Amino acid sequence: MTDKDFFEKLSVLSTEFAKYILEYPEIDEQIPDGAQVVLLLENETEFNERNIALAREQREEGQPVVFVKVKGLASVPISRIINPELKLVSSI
Repeated sequence: MTDKDFFEKLSVLSTEFAKYILEYPEIDEQIPDGAQVVLLLENETEFNERNIALAREQREEGQPVVFVKVKGLASVPISRIINPELKLVSSI
């Protein structure tokens, strides 16, 4: 895995986790203030090892650490429109 691939994947995961926390604030309540959050991907050993190594380098002494294991990412929808209704009219 190239550095570029690693950091792109980490960026996407970080963004998606931030969105997840906004949608499910009870998850945020389980994370101690000032904690280092380390995102791990199921079945992605190389990514996980690199991210744990990065976390070790960046961790402050005494800082709590939370591992978040993610099974994967759902595919991104092309459109976020919900149940559009079309109506053909003869005039406006």
